[in-house]
Amino acid sequence: MSTDDGVPSTPDPAGAVDAVWKLESARIIAGLARMTRDIGLAEELAQDALVSALEQWPRSGVPDNPGAWLMAVAKRRAVDHLRRERRAARGQELLAHDQREQLRTARFDAPDPYDETTPYDETTPYDETNPYDAPGPYDAPGPRNDLRVTPVPDPRVTPVPDPETDPGTHPGTSHETSQGTGPETDARDDDNVLRLMFLSCHPVLPTEERVALTLRLLGGLTAEEIGRAFLVTGTVTARRIADAKRTLAERRVPFELPQGDELAARLSSVLEVIYLIFNEGYSATTGDDLLRPGLTLEALRLARLLAALAPDEPEAHGLAALLEIQESRSAARTGPTGEPVPLHEQQRGRWDPLLIRRGFASMLRARDLGRTPGPYVLQAAIAVTHAQARTAGDTDWAGIAALYEALVRLLPTPVVRLNRAVAVGFARGPEAGLALVDELDADPRLKDYHLLPGVRGDLLSRLGRHTEARREFERAASLARNTAERAFLLRRADALAAAVSWTAAHPGPPAPPDPRALGRAAEEFLARDDLDPATVRSYHQTLRRLRLALGDRLPLTELTAERAERVFTTAWGDASPATWNRHRSALRSFATWAGLDDDPAAGLTRRTPAASRTPSLDPAGLEALWALPGVPPREQLLWRLLHESAAPVKRVLALDVERLDLDDRRARSGDTWVSWRAGTALLLPAHLKGRTRGPLFLTDRRPGPARRAAGADLDPVTGLARLSYERAEHLFKRTTRPLDPTGTGWTLSRLRTRR
Repeated sequence: MSTDDGVPSTPDPAGAVDAVWKLESARIIAGLARMTRDIGLAEELAQDALVSALEQWPRSGVPDNPGAWLMAVAKRRAVDHLRRERRAARGQELLAHDQREQLRTARFDAPDPYDETTPYDETTPYDETNPYDAPGPYDAPGPRNDLRVTPVPDPRVTPVPDPETDPGTHPGTSHETSQGTGPETDARDDDNVLRLMFLSCHPVLPTEERVALTLRLLGGLTAEEIGRAFLVTGTVTARRIADAKRTLAERRVPFELPQGDELAARLSSVLEVIYLIFNEGYSATTGDDLLRPGLTLEALRLARLLAALAPDEPEAHGLAALLEIQESRSAARTGPTGEPVPLHEQQRGRWDPLLIRRGFASMLRARDLGRTPGPYVLQAAIAVTHAQARTAGDTDWAGIAALYEALVRLLPTPVVRLNRAVAVGFARGPEAGLALVDELDADPRLKDYHLLPGVRGDLLSRLGRHTEARREFERAASLARNTAERAFLLRRADALAAAVSWTAAHPGPPAPPDPRALGRAAEEFLARDDLDPATVRSYHQTLRRLRLALGDRLPLTELTAERAERVFTTAWGDASPATWNRHRSALRSFATWAGLDDDPAAGLTRRTPAASRTPSLDPAGLEALWALPGVPPREQLLWRLLHESAAPVKRVLALDVERLDLDDRRARSGDTWVSWRAGTALLLPAHLKGRTRGPLFLTDRRPGPARRAAGADLDPVTGLARLSYERAEHLFKRTTRPLDPTGTGWTLSRLRTRR
């Protein structure tokens, strides 16, 4: 297709660019990352190539090989960037040498500065015999101005392409022929994509950052698209991606495939990220809809890609098989109004047979590798067993229970144990399943997991214990954050309530909630006029946990010491003595107000606070902190001031510019003085930038209308608010994460020098 002037065109160049980017972005970024060893730079160069395509393709038409076109343009930009860096580094090296030479000459060979007869000849030629003018470590042999890009020999580093020998990076090479398409090129590209996958899923990153970075680099999704999928803003997603890149750079994570014993742990991290992405789409944790098909399809694509790139890893094929079979049920998992449909009630004729066959094929590939089944292979075997049953009644629940027993031995997480309880409940009866569920009741990791009371409610319902089952479904609904799941659980609770009240002898509507139930009583207790806002917030935390754990409809007469002790042990068993005692006092106050005959706090012993203080950073830790690169000036000043003044964090954050006494190196904060030493004194002038009023430490952006700060906490010129303690603590923890052996980051209180 061409225009009137003979220039080829395409019906939708922008659509072609978007499609090619989704398909090829991972290979392009991976190839550039292999060249530059900088994931952020690689993505930036790939984006530059994308902009070039948007500018040129509408005029010249879409190339026959658009992926190769983008790769060629991006690689040429990468080579140009590396040339500039090498040239700048060489220039700095020569400048440093000249300065050293001048100092040496000035100290040992310089003439008398008062001798005005010393000749000076500006025409003296440059000394070509100077050893520093010889080819440096970044130069190929040749004249000094020939700054050919040749990296330091290093087995870990891929050589930078030479524009004179690599046609794929030469400026005059055709866009469409610059990329090789042979088997060696394909294998190299596959290796690079696999490296990129391992890098973006590196265990050094928090889970949410791994997920965001993987979807960005390997899925080609924008920050806004990822944010919509996980119900967060694009700004939050972009910050997670930026934090992930910064952490990878600070930790100097190499762009290499893991080897030896490290491979298993790193592969497990990749599999976990893909599975998390799929699960969020398969059963959304928040929002109105149960399913998010975009995430499940993207996770399935990544699983297939990983299985193709790592064909000798049975767990990769196991994950692909698991996701293929689970995705095959998507059309049958929701009803007409979007409500969840349990597995045993689904219309199996709506399951996708093509995806099931693909899942079976992946499972066979995993089995043919002949290794001991891992967690994903076992889960895939469970999915295969479900798919092989023509009806729900034909399901081999005994076989599934046996597979879960094997899975628990490999992966004894509380969620896996809960799933085993479901299988045992079908294989051996609800009583056996309920016994296993009760063992998980005290596990703190499940205290907010809505499926725990949901499973218990289902088992109790099958046992005919409808009143107890109804309370469990209500508990599950209160914990569920997804609207569709919450509505489904409440419908089950209402159905059981009707079954309990609608008897042959006493027909009638369901009974109203008991006014002496836990939920109603807690709301009335918190609505009292004699409680100040801080006390209400504190009491609310305690009662909310009791309501979530025991259900709003629990009669107060059944709020026993045994139940309260179980809730406290699960929720606050590892909490500090102060936290434990605060919640204990709140429960006792509630019980006294409600007039309970039996004290529910009777089994809760008051804990004695330990006399311990947070240790200060040692000299080595401080030295490492001060040497961190890229720390913003505001944080540099805050941290130095906290260290030198030994003042509490909130007192330092409360400082105002007009209260500073720069000459005496002190400032007024409330009724006390905060003083500092030379380090802070050097940083203060640059931080103030001529400001004479307002908070000393400001936020980065203006507060929104709903979060308007008080006048004393606003800068009168910029409108920026005072930096909050929570934000300052978060930034310090995030920055010091690489320095903390535990990987969690330090707290600001560790900067204080104990006196």
